[in-house]
Amino acid sequence: MSDNISFVLQSVGCVSYDHRPIPEIRDDEVLVQVKKTGICGSDVHYVKHGRIGDFIVESPMVLGHESSGVVSKVGSRVRSIRPGDRVAMEPGVFCRKCEFCRTGRYQLCHDMAFAATPPYDGTLTRYYRLPEDLLYILPENVSLEDGAMLEPLSVGVHSVSTLAKFQPAQSIVIFGCGPVGLLCMAVAKAIGASRIVAVDIVQSRLDFAKTYAATDVFRPPPFQEGESKIAYSKRSADLLRANLGLEDRGIKAIDVVIDASGAEVSIQTGILIIKVGGTFVQVGMGQPEVVIPISAVLAKELVIKGSFRYGPGDYRLALALVAQKKVDLQPLVTHRFKFEDAAKAFDATMKGCSDDGRGLIKAIISGPGVPIDDV
Repeated sequence: MSDNISFVLQSVGCVSYDHRPIPEIRDDEVLVQVKKTGICGSDVHYVKHGRIGDFIVESPMVLGHESSGVVSKVGSRVRSIRPGDRVAMEPGVFCRKCEFCRTGRYQLCHDMAFAATPPYDGTLTRYYRLPEDLLYILPENVSLEDGAMLEPLSVGVHSVSTLAKFQPAQSIVIFGCGPVGLLCMAVAKAIGASRIVAVDIVQSRLDFAKTYAATDVFRPPPFQEGESKIAYSKRSADLLRANLGLEDRGIKAIDVVIDASGAEVSIQTGILIIKVGGTFVQVGMGQPEVVIPISAVLAKELVIKGSFRYGPGDYRLALALVAQKKVDLQPLVTHRFKFEDAAKAFDATMKGCSDDGRGLIKAIISGPGVPIDDV
């Protein structure tokens, strides 16, 4: 059968709809009718540039990986999921045999087949197949939109909880108030942060962050003429410390810094303002090479970690936080589109607003034939 209409990136800047075969499932797999899909920055990057680092689009690729849906069919060995179940979809299938899969870091699997990462097709389609254990049944109080948003929330869980090992009463600074940065704030708040500082160069984003999860906000100053990036970062760090009363040690110090912006100056500033012995996690993707103040890293004995997607337990914790109403995902969903308007959804995401001028945080695309209000 070829009733699997899909939204396909044909080449850089060129998208179209294509009818693909409905996937055949194996004994341990599940066929899901996709109901809701969020647009991620990586999807946009592939549309605009055709690559992210070494991942290069060399043939037509179905977009999308932040999805939820309803189970259509299950394999003969599937026991925990039944047709009709509403599920969140973890979109990366790992080999289960390599050293990283076997030691609990499957996000580093060399043979990971991740949705909408070349050469693998994504989830902006009618039907998508996944192994049973990569689907999470949604409780009645968790909507399909929430189910789709569990993917970026899991990125926040992985960065804040799993990697930074953030604890109640600790303080955190998060650079970048896009969806991932906001969700990192939400996770820190749910854990019981004493202070959550949001940093961004756009005032409207800071205003939203303050109403959503941040306790404090900081807008970095503009560059001065002829100022180098590292000189700017030192000046910005001094202003941040002065404005918010931060210190290098003690209860006024910052335990954890998350950079969700990818900006070189944000990375530099974060290293400069974090406390002695603190933990810095890089989740934002920007330039492939940056300059860092290595003397601060050494003198403070900082722990610096890279964050890549999510790993074992992150999806389950994300779902628990939403189901227990410790994280509210709905304020982030600012725009909703029909499947036939997917190109408009991508255009609005690229511009940061819809045609009516409304600012966009997260756009959700309904599946083929699925009404926008079917949540």
